[in-house]
Amino acid sequence: MNLDMNTVLFALYPYIAITVCIVGCWIRFDREQYTWRAGSSQLVRNKGMVLASNCFHIGILFILVGHFVGLLTPEAIYHHVISTEAKQMLAIVSGGLFGLLCLLGLSMLLYRRITDPRVRATGTRGDLAILFLLCIQLLLGLATIFVSMQHRDGSVMLLLAGWAQSVVTFQPERAAAYIANVHIIYKLHVFFGISIVLVFPFTRLVHMISAPIWYFGRSYQIVRQKKTY
Repeated sequence: MNLDMNTVLFALYPYIAITVCIVGCWIRFDREQYTWRAGSSQLVRNKGMVLASNCFHIGILFILVGHFVGLLTPEAIYHHVISTEAKQMLAIVSGGLFGLLCLLGLSMLLYRRITDPRVRATGTRGDLAILFLLCIQLLLGLATIFVSMQHRDGSVMLLLAGWAQSVVTFQPERAAAYIANVHIIYKLHVFFGISIVLVFPFTRLVHMISAPIWYFGRSYQIVRQKKTY
């Protein structure tokens, strides 16, 4: 394997980031469970929090699911229901709408954390840093839309999907080849995405893998009225 910059960043770096993410989350959950939380500041200042949080979470959840399904679904499977060109337009329109929704919520959260002394006092530099990192990633993602509109045949989308599928199937050389010649804006978007995976265990983002889904299937809590004699 030729260890040029493209190979290091897009064939080796993803595995480093994934390894750090898995091991880091495991160690943090095992040793520092009291830090495994969202660290919400809503109790400190509720004004504007509900709208900002809802916009951010709805947007980012759709984006994550869209990227996961869009990049990892083989072409032979989705061609039964949608063409490559139509899939790219669907990604551009839906990704743009939910990306803007997420950016709106994130901007409100950033403004609140920077300008509100009480919220700022309860947070950490890491909280602010991850918000800025997410903001950069969102802006890069939205910027790719303008580049994608210049080639609506879905060819670059296939290259990026090939990169992602090669990474998850442990074919680093093919991954490097797929992404080698795409536009720099896509490479920056991918690089910052991998970097978010790398720092994930050290941020409050860990709360997203502890969503209390089990809550909906739990037994009812029995509450009895206290008898008076």
